[in-house]
Amino acid sequence: MSRRLALIDLGTNTFHLLIVELDADGVQQTLYKTKVPVKLGEGGISKGEITPAARERGLKTLSEFKEIMDQHGVEVVKATATSALRNASNGPEVVQAIKEQTGIDVEVISGAREAELIFKGVQLAMEVGPKPVLVMDIGGGSIEFIIGTDKGILWKKSFEIGAQRLLDKFYPEQEQAIKPDQVKALRHYLQDHLQKLTAAVLQHQPEVLIGSSGTFDTLVDMDLVPQGILRDLDASPDMPLALSTFHRQYKELLQKTRPERLAIPGMLAMRVDMIVVACVAIDWVLEKYNLEKIRVSAYALKEGMLAELLQQ
Repeated sequence: MSRRLALIDLGTNTFHLLIVELDADGVQQTLYKTKVPVKLGEGGISKGEITPAARERGLKTLSEFKEIMDQHGVEVVKATATSALRNASNGPEVVQAIKEQTGIDVEVISGAREAELIFKGVQLAMEVGPKPVLVMDIGGGSIEFIIGTDKGILWKKSFEIGAQRLLDKFYPEQEQAIKPDQVKALRHYLQDHLQKLTAAVLQHQPEVLIGSSGTFDTLVDMDLVPQGILRDLDASPDMPLALSTFHRQYKELLQKTRPERLAIPGMLAMRVDMIVVACVAIDWVLEKYNLEKIRVSAYALKEGMLAELLQQ
């Protein structure tokens, strides 16, 4: 007997839907996958609220997801929400509206739980190996850092310093190229806010950075698309990104205006502003912790939820 499951990740920037079919032996097949730039945190995340416009975009997207799930005959739906809804004063009210209008039950998860699911998603994408690695997942509202090995998690923490928050704080005029003093201020901010990460890295000594989905996927595409390579995320969920490639991309992103960034092959419109501050954070982490290598996992939270369902 096969069954169909839907996994929904209500992120601060992007809503993801994954529909899979599991056969009697637990073999899975992806039937449908999409991501929509809802920008749930836009205009309100730094004030701790979901704006009426963002709420409407969210409800509209989830109504569309509901139709798609019905068309695919989905039996089990698992939906989780992260930073934007976790910290919004009107979060519970939005969750209630989602239930009333779409019938979807949304579980708002803690940052620690988010980190745990992300690591499970990464483990589904790749062999982590016996040496400690540092996993970084840059969301719109929070950034999760996990240090782990193939045996499991050694340390994890979610920091409420996601890309939408960093944009609001350090790079509000996104049409222009980011200024050197904005980059400097942002780096100082990371230095201050990531002291617990610095202590954990000192303790566990990871040498490899694993970037999970989002910005990291776009960086891989920016590398491959000009070469005429289109990446199939399910066929190759584990990709290398050369440090030299990242440094070249980073330098380029710092110098470009918004229209120039949009013109980069492989760039997504939904990623065009956040990628700048996200790359400042990646560059800071690589330099601060002397990491020697970047691997990119196309899998993250929703695949972590799937991994858990498969275990059950």
